[in-house]
Amino acid sequence: MQNDVIMAGFGGQGVLLIGKMLAYAGMHQGKEVSWLPSYGPEMRGGTANCTVVISDRPVGSPVIQCPRAVVAMNLPSMEKFEPDIKPGGLLLVNSSLINKEPSRKDITILKVPANDIANEIGNPKGANMVILGAYLGATKAVELAEMEKLVEETFAHKPKVVEANIKALRLGYELGEGAKMKKGAA
Repeated sequence: MQNDVIMAGFGGQGVLLIGKMLAYAGMHQGKEVSWLPSYGPEMRGGTANCTVVISDRPVGSPVIQCPRAVVAMNLPSMEKFEPDIKPGGLLLVNSSLINKEPSRKDITILKVPANDIANEIGNPKGANMVILGAYLGATKAVELAEMEKLVEETFAHKPKVVEANIKALRLGYELGEGAKMKKGAA
């Protein structure tokens, strides 16, 4: 079984962080993983994306031309990566910042108001955790408990952030669990 995803957004939204955390969680569960970041020289405020592959078998290449899933945190990311998703795949859209409808009809589209949820729970920087949770809920790429442990490790030096990020992750997970994948999903 292989899960692959492109996570994309503006620099500063934490897409590289959640991609790296996803890869580490897969590794902690004994999976083969790869994490390939891509960002411009401006990083914060510019575009950033990463490709994460989690597999039961060795990963042949960290480059994925047609991902099974895309996490789009902003409109330019959705417009760039939506056409590449495999038929039957998954597009997670940060509906707090993206007000345009995706054009594909052969994929599952999960609208996640990530920024709105993060703001509601008093964690405005936690939108990335909300959408990561939604991805996990929809795909079961790694276990939620494993990701929660990783949040504790990653933010151990900021104890107040740990609880807020786990809450954001869980709320996103609940949204993701409700996603109904299209038939023929890869």
